[in-house]
Amino acid sequence: MSFVRPEARILLNRWSEMALALSVVLAGLWLIRMGGYFLGPVGVALCALGGAWALLALRRIRFQRPVSAPGVVEVDEGQVGYLGPTFGGYVSLRELVEVRMIRLHGQPHWRLKQADGQTLLIPASATGADGLFDAFASLPGASTAAFAAAVDLRGDAQIVWRHPARVALT
Repeated sequence: MSFVRPEARILLNRWSEMALALSVVLAGLWLIRMGGYFLGPVGVALCALGGAWALLALRRIRFQRPVSAPGVVEVDEGQVGYLGPTFGGYVSLRELVEVRMIRLHGQPHWRLKQADGQTLLIPASATGADGLFDAFASLPGASTAAFAAAVDLRGDAQIVWRHPARVALT
């Protein structure tokens, strides 16, 4: 039996990483306040680390969407898969040349394209789609801010990332 309402548990889970990052910043500020030649610089380093972590946590929060689309997203061993009721498949992160955000029937979808032309559509609100954030962050030259902002797409399509070496060839 749980004493926490389900809505509150979801909210706490969503913001838990941000709370941890801010607690690291607070610990750094406390060490700075203690002063000295050793604790001061350690506190500054903790504040910088906690601030960077908080920024990344905020981008992760923006990337997450409530689950409303059917299907499951799997990210495993450098491979992204989507198992849906009508379509699905797998693509290799090493072989990706383009990540695009498109709208289909009013819902945002990730369109992942490989070098051989194979594409995979993944609804942004599918179960496990929040795991794509870390997978996309591992792409060469990727900007986590661009991926977080792409989820709030207003138009029909937007190229979020292209492989830097492949762009030079075209």
